Amino acid sequence: MDTLTLKLRGMSCASCARNVEQAIRSVLGVIDCNVNFGAEQASVKYDPRKTSLEKIQQAVKDAGYSADSLQEQEMVTGESDAQKASRSAEERNLTRKVWVGGIVSVILVLGSLPMMTGLHLPFIPAWLSQGWFQLALTAPVQFWCGSRFYVNAWKAFKRHAATMDTLIVLGTSAAFFYSLFATLFPHFLMNQGLMPEVYYETAAVVITLILLGRLFENRAKRQTSQAIRQLIGLQARVARVIRSGQEIDVPIQDVQIGDVILVRPGEKIPVDGEVIEGASSVDESMVTGESVAVKKQPPDEVIGATINKTGSFKFRATRVGKDTVLAQIVQLVQQAQGSKAPIQRLADSVTGWFVPVVIGIAIATFIIWFNIIGNLTFALMTTVGVLIIACPCALGLATPTSVMVGTGKGAENGILIKGAESLELAHKIQTIVLDKTGTLTQGKPTVTDYVTVNGTRDSHELKLLRLAASVERNSEHPLAEAVVRYAKSQQVDLGEVQKFEAIAGSGVQAIVSNHLVQIGTQRWMEELKIDTDALGTHKAALEATGKTAVWIAVDGKMQGLMGIADALKPSSQAAVRALRKLGLEVVMLTGDNRNTAEAIAREVGITRVFAEVRPDQKAAVIQSLQAEKMSRQGDTKTQTTKSLPRQIVAMVGDGINDAPALAQADVGIAIGTGTDVAIAASDITLISGDLQGIVTAIQLSRATIHNIRQNLFFAFIYNVAGIPIAAGILFPIFGWLLNPMIAGGAMAFSSVSVVTNALRLRNFRPKTI
Repeated sequence: MDTLTLKLRGMSCASCARNVEQAIRSVLGVIDCNVNFGAEQASVKYDPRKTSLEKIQQAVKDAGYSADSLQEQEMVTGESDAQKASRSAEERNLTRKVWVGGIVSVILVLGSLPMMTGLHLPFIPAWLSQGWFQLALTAPVQFWCGSRFYVNAWKAFKRHAATMDTLIVLGTSAAFFYSLFATLFPHFLMNQGLMPEVYYETAAVVITLILLGRLFENRAKRQTSQAIRQLIGLQARVARVIRSGQEIDVPIQDVQIGDVILVRPGEKIPVDGEVIEGASSVDESMVTGESVAVKKQPPDEVIGATINKTGSFKFRATRVGKDTVLAQIVQLVQQAQGSKAPIQRLADSVTGWFVPVVIGIAIATFIIWFNIIGNLTFALMTTVGVLIIACPCALGLATPTSVMVGTGKGAENGILIKGAESLELAHKIQTIVLDKTGTLTQGKPTVTDYVTVNGTRDSHELKLLRLAASVERNSEHPLAEAVVRYAKSQQVDLGEVQKFEAIAGSGVQAIVSNHLVQIGTQRWMEELKIDTDALGTHKAALEATGKTAVWIAVDGKMQGLMGIADALKPSSQAAVRALRKLGLEVVMLTGDNRNTAEAIAREVGITRVFAEVRPDQKAAVIQSLQAEKMSRQGDTKTQTTKSLPRQIVAMVGDGINDAPALAQADVGIAIGTGTDVAIAASDITLISGDLQGIVTAIQLSRATIHNIRQNLFFAFIYNVAGIPIAAGILFPIFGWLLNPMIAGGAMAFSSVSVVTNALRLRNFRPKTI
């Protein structure tokens, strides 16, 4: 399957977004499609053997819209100059129409005051109220300022659909053409017992207000993507590359893998790479959130867009373009902003039938009032009010705008959220499971104790250390790295190994100098029938202080024991305390032995521990936690499994062995300092590795969902209350009738208010608990 992102043009409301989505889904070979009305983008998953970009674009064109492929380079560098110029020109044109419509509307309203008030107003010249004069002013507003509504409505009509533009065209055209008829044939209306009143000001004011609302809405929607633009703006524009012995400045997009790049103090690092010469301190706060500069020297890695602080150094480019860390962050945020939250399904289903139902209500309103009162003007104005006040846009914008701002805010705080579903689900988490090594601890363990069966420091001890470290050098486990570092600190030379093998959750083994060396857990040693009693006392002392015991056997006999301690992260205790205050059950899940795990758990304040769990068993533990709440429901024989409530469980980990558990959890949270496999299997990534990011992610999820619910409530209540009021439901009781101009203003600013409310999320700040 391939995935592509399309930039859409021509959408005017949520109904348009639904039409585009249905058109793309109808293409043979398209597996899934999500259209984000707020971002004006579509994310399409398709089978390239069955369809192509051109076919998908043609389907969008046939639906009355246009779609351009958003190239990967554009996703990294942002809008091109041509795209910015086109958007600016479109906004200037819209602004011009608003000004023209506004000036005309003021003149028309002044001219209509005598008719609306029934009073003689001497300060208003009679010619301002003259029908032909008002027609001459209104026609340009109706057909030039409102041209986009007619074009879009006609496109929708040709594909047998209806959108918000359809409602606007029907409403304003009814007011305009009724007024035109009254102007051309006033005697005909008088013969029917009707006053030849005109409502040109209604049509002009409604169109102007809707255009003004669109202008404000477009500007507000741009602010929802501010986080993306800020991320893109972080990258350097040029790189100083050394080619053929010469230093030359090249655009960042021309940098190639393998290029040697010189970075001077105060400059941004252009791409990702590996330091090969020199040393410096680098500010990586834009990625990790850590304000303290990090020392860099060969062969340390550097990240593009971070800032070189003090020295000068050279590095070799290892990742460029879409593969850099910053580019991947941008793409993840864009992917999240283009996804749909489950809470949006209700709004999507409503917008599918919204416009046809409103048209039906408008027709019914006209028939009912005309039959009851017999007043054509009254029936017409209530019908126009119904058509104008209805707004599916507010429903369509309620969720995606909040998701866009929320995911962008997450990126600002070093939290990458892969999708709207994960963002929504995070606020429901009841149990959070934490891995120990690299998650609660720093993941850089150190050998603190080393004893052999001989118990003295002699050549046997150093020989055993050489054998152990030689084997561990082939492992990527943090404990193995600790053993190798310790051996090097003792000036021990490492030997060559043969037949290296890693046994998941148990240990490693290999042949070194014709000896079979096995290093791992006590449980594994017992499975191998190796007697561990000789060092049992030392093991108990190590585990009592929270250290991990690593056993060393040579040729099937126990020879030594190491105590390895992994210091807690400074944020671990505070993060666990904050998670518990949020009402979550905090659980530790580790492959380490029980005594060590429980010692660490006591230190951070965790009371429930799953220890000595192998990697292939971790997913099963998560599954059992998810099912726990179901088992408490009592007699459930008559219920299906799907109907039972269950625990919403999150898993936090950083290693390859955590990937199955991260995938099994409802919300997988990966530590960004961990492995690529763990990050790929997760739903949320904490770039810095600081556990406070978990607390921030949950708080952000709760704030975003609260904001979405506010938006949906406003959008639904606006339409549920506004349409009946416009239809005149209050007229028989209170004599109140909604003026179509007020209805137009309400409709125009309903969408603006939803987007503005979503923008309040930009003020989100993590709360200290």
